[in-house]
Amino acid sequence: MSVGGAAKRYAQAAFDVAKEHGRLDEWERDLNRLSATLGNPESEEFFEHPAVSVEDKQTALRSLVPSEQQQGVRNLALMLLERDRLQQLPQIVEVFHSLVLEDRGVAIADVTTAIELEPAELELVRTKIQQMVGKELEITTHVDPEIIGGIVVRIGDMLLDGSVVTQLKQLRKRMGR
Repeated sequence: MSVGGAAKRYAQAAFDVAKEHGRLDEWERDLNRLSATLGNPESEEFFEHPAVSVEDKQTALRSLVPSEQQQGVRNLALMLLERDRLQQLPQIVEVFHSLVLEDRGVAIADVTTAIELEPAELELVRTKIQQMVGKELEITTHVDPEIIGGIVVRIGDMLLDGSVVTQLKQLRKRMGR
């Protein structure tokens, strides 16, 4: 999922506040809960419906995040509503999670293969990548038959493309075709 600049800024601000107060786990839990709740069709329809007043939407958000311990998450949700960015909450949660992992020294590896990896194969991939980057990993896997074979790994801005399709393209280029 591609995440826009505004979502990154909101996530970074939320992360900074949560870290400052030593509440990263609580914020992440509460943001995930709120995002899941707002992601159901009834909630989406309610918050996107133009006939529902802003005050009613604010009241609904306050009831979804009632606790004083969740005040920061509630304030973020209300600000997103006010700025018509509530629909960006899933992206904000995604970036927040990656910031938490980064803070803990864990890298996110996006692994694409032509076929689904067996658990033993995935563990081998995890071990090799961890050795390369020197960090613990959280791996998300994708299957894309168009890469024909091999593996494509993306960790942040780093791309390791060992796919057959890329190797064939490079071979064609070297052969002048």
